[in-house]
Amino acid sequence: MRPGDLLMLAAIFAIMYFLLIRPQQKKMKEHQQMIENIRRGDQVITQGGIIGKVVKVRDDGELEVEIADGVKVRVIKGTVAQVLNKTEPAKA
Repeated sequence: MRPGDLLMLAAIFAIMYFLLIRPQQKKMKEHQQMIENIRRGDQVITQGGIIGKVVKVRDDGELEVEIADGVKVRVIKGTVAQVLNKTEPAKA
């Protein structure tokens, strides 16, 4: 293997790291922070597309979400895709 080939291989790895791996790690870190900061009263959207209001945050990694009047479901925190503020309307 020539030195130029080794340099080219290192350059390709560096490009892949900065274009793919690093942004994905940053996105995962932001998602983890969002999940840790979920509070009672927040409106959330799950990965399944269900929109609801957080009624209770449990210690075992679950949320109790009200999806209609009197209809509550238990959701695993990791399945929350987005947290909507109370003042921000749901995007259509």
